[in-house]
Amino acid sequence: MQMTSEMTPPGGAKVASPVFGNGMRANRLSTTKRGGKLVNDYWADLFRAKEEGKKIVWYNGTYIPPFFHAHDVAWVHGEAWAAYLAAKHGEMPAQQKGEARGYDRELCSYARTHIGQALIDLEKLKNGTLGIDDDDPRAETMRKLPAPDMIINAYPYCSSGQQWDDITYRLFGKKIPIFTISIPLLWGGRPDAGYMQGEEWQQRSQYVAKQLVAMTKFLEEHTGRKYDFDRLSEVMSYVKKAATLRMEAMDLCAATPAPASFFDWIVSIAHVNFLPGTQAIVDYFEDVKAEIQQRIADGVGAVPNEKYRLFFDGMMNWNKVGWLADKFAAVDATVVAGRYTHMSFWQEPQLVDLKNPVLGMAQNYLICPNNHGAPIMIGEIERVCDKFNIDGMVMHASRTCRGMTNSQFLIADSAKKKGRQAMFFEGDVADESFYKDELLNTRLEAMIETLEAKKRAA
Repeated sequence: MQMTSEMTPPGGAKVASPVFGNGMRANRLSTTKRGGKLVNDYWADLFRAKEEGKKIVWYNGTYIPPFFHAHDVAWVHGEAWAAYLAAKHGEMPAQQKGEARGYDRELCSYARTHIGQALIDLEKLKNGTLGIDDDDPRAETMRKLPAPDMIINAYPYCSSGQQWDDITYRLFGKKIPIFTISIPLLWGGRPDAGYMQGEEWQQRSQYVAKQLVAMTKFLEEHTGRKYDFDRLSEVMSYVKKAATLRMEAMDLCAATPAPASFFDWIVSIAHVNFLPGTQAIVDYFEDVKAEIQQRIADGVGAVPNEKYRLFFDGMMNWNKVGWLADKFAAVDATVVAGRYTHMSFWQEPQLVDLKNPVLGMAQNYLICPNNHGAPIMIGEIERVCDKFNIDGMVMHASRTCRGMTNSQFLIADSAKKKGRQAMFFEGDVADESFYKDELLNTRLEAMIETLEAKKRAA
């Protein structure tokens, strides 16, 4: 049954839904809305990069663009492109192109969208057409993604991600030079293992750092220019400062009511994930933090009438960011934190030594939240939940992202042992067809009723 703010029983008058009846909308940060200009500027610069004579690298995986920025190479992040199209509801031409080639709908929809885009680009190069109607308003966007001069893969934990660039390499006739960085899983099985500690941690940090240095040699070889590590330190100075401000601002949301939500942090991921490391991203997060501090002083929350505090586990459904933000606000629930936002993207900026940043960069790549053995990862999730006084967990079982969903039953079981409620709903990162609103409504209603009963009993 579709849950709405008003429901009409058979033969009866409209009555308010007991859960979705308050009509509240999320109170989003104004600074994060303005941050969209930085993202749009990045794409506009990328679309012009070929005309300006820049080399283009396509990459997938962890946040390695500072290496490209320092070498004056333009970059296309495959996941970011797929998320960008999905957020603009322009993903279908690329996904249909991939499916027509034989890539199953159960394949990672990030990969399927980006591979479909590669097929569109190849068709464009071959005969000057896009394979979509030029009258389609999305056509102007779809025709601009520049083809790669190099391909780099730096994917932790995800076997699909590691094969994704190999597929792209083959689509381009095995003529594009490719470099792969191995980021091994931190199993955490040794006696001295822990979060950022132990022999395994030290060994694998050095292993990844050596590969990053080798990647700079690859960039030198295919650009004909010597790599400037001083410039890398300069770029990382901005990234480190921005990341520090971001973590400080997120920590402020332990306040009640929470001044910002998981959905505000979702739309701020691009700024530390793949945007250029400049003063612009530092200014952005300074503004975000200042707005949050002002909201705390004024007693303003991300949800107007916060009653429940939730943790979001799973990748984001990029087609539904605003929709989901309002969905939870309508039940007086603030999604305060999440594994994807609070345990990723330079979440340990203090590890980066600006005099020699490569090792600290490697270590931040290793602590991607999916790259730990379950006991350490779940321990970190529980730490975040305790910090933000979480009542319940929302598990987004992304249909085509097994890497993120494989451990979710273990996470939910641990949450229940800690007295937290947990609910699951199915969706996807970039394929809207897997999301079922009725399912989320039914399960969210049940969770809220349970949380409300617990609060009354207490």
